[in-house]
Amino acid sequence: MKKRWIALLCSLSLILLPALAAGGSYPDVAGDEWFEEAVDAMTEEGIMTGLEGGVFGPYEPVTRATVITVLWRLEGSPSASVEEPFTDAEEDWYATQAAWAKGTGVAVGYADGSFGGRDLVTREQLACFLYRYAQYKEETVATGALGLFKDSDSVSSWAEDAVRHAVGVGILQGSDIGTLEPQGIANRAALAVMLQRMRTPAVG
Repeated sequence: MKKRWIALLCSLSLILLPALAAGGSYPDVAGDEWFEEAVDAMTEEGIMTGLEGGVFGPYEPVTRATVITVLWRLEGSPSASVEEPFTDAEEDWYATQAAWAKGTGVAVGYADGSFGGRDLVTREQLACFLYRYAQYKEETVATGALGLFKDSDSVSSWAEDAVRHAVGVGILQGSDIGTLEPQGIANRAALAVMLQRMRTPAVG
């Protein structure tokens, strides 16, 4: 009888383990999505976390506060303060992250001295954050060829250097139809993928 129970448990484990492995870390990140590996990697490193309800929300839009938070975590979540913090961030949940981002030059904020942490981030704006982070880390700045993309003329002039860098190091890649979509709102899946690419740059 004991042997039968052992055999039954072994059989169940063979069935359940592959299913659990395929399910990933979140109920809304399962199967062979293009972002699954990046989401799992960023979660395991503690760089990105799930949303309320235990989901990841891959298609949820990214805010400015989220971007500086993940970059701050990449640096080990250091304590930080600045003499003149962003006017709207001192009492918010991302106050330390905003102070770090301003002190390092990763974030510059708006002309009125605010940061706008809840504002959504476009793909070219995300490229700017990552570009400034690379400069802060004293990494080599790349100059990718934007002319390869159909919508290269829609990249804002103030973001061109950042987008060229993101394209040049492989962080920002085109869509299946050869567009960059610089004005499109970045989502959490794209952020996870771009962070993973930044962490594991292509060797060329």
